[in-house]
Amino acid sequence: MPDERPFDLAGCLERARRGEQAAARELVEHLYPGVIRIVRAHLPRRVPEEDLAQEIFLKMFTRIAQYSGAVPVDHWVSRIAITTCIDHLRAQKRRPEIRWADLSEPESLALEAAMADGEAEAPGEAFAARELVGRLLGQLNPADRAVVQLLDLEGKSVAEVSALTGWSRPLVKVRAFRARRKLRKLFLALESEETL
Repeated sequence: MPDERPFDLAGCLERARRGEQAAARELVEHLYPGVIRIVRAHLPRRVPEEDLAQEIFLKMFTRIAQYSGAVPVDHWVSRIAITTCIDHLRAQKRRPEIRWADLSEPESLALEAAMADGEAEAPGEAFAARELVGRLLGQLNPADRAVVQLLDLEGKSVAEVSALTGWSRPLVKVRAFRARRKLRKLFLALESEETL
């Protein structure tokens, strides 16, 4: 029977700090699933996910000597990943407002269904609704978008979002409130444009 010892993250990190290439590869292999999940959740348009993941790991290794051990390594890397994604979102040019005419037919049907009864009837409408939500989220500033994605789409608690972003709990709550209010205004603007 093979010896299956748990992964020694702290030991691997220490060996990577000393410059061991094998330890660095092990560290990337261990942390990759969490990093790519964050990248996919916060991926800026026109940025390949692998490029962004590579940038995150590059930042991690350039800052590895600064890691103090005050938080778990996974949280430290998650914070780097979220910050990097937010930085990329900020760097993008501001997109113009979404208009009803810009929506695809499935997206406009999903919006009409949401306005009528709040439920999408077919799987295609559910997909279109997710696309519409993505477009509306794209109108928010990067920090607001991140807090809505973490709280509402990923189901994280305020405490978890606070730990991942480094923001205080009250700041997370305020950002979430304001972001949800902006999303509602964007949705209502689309709704009113449809009725014209």
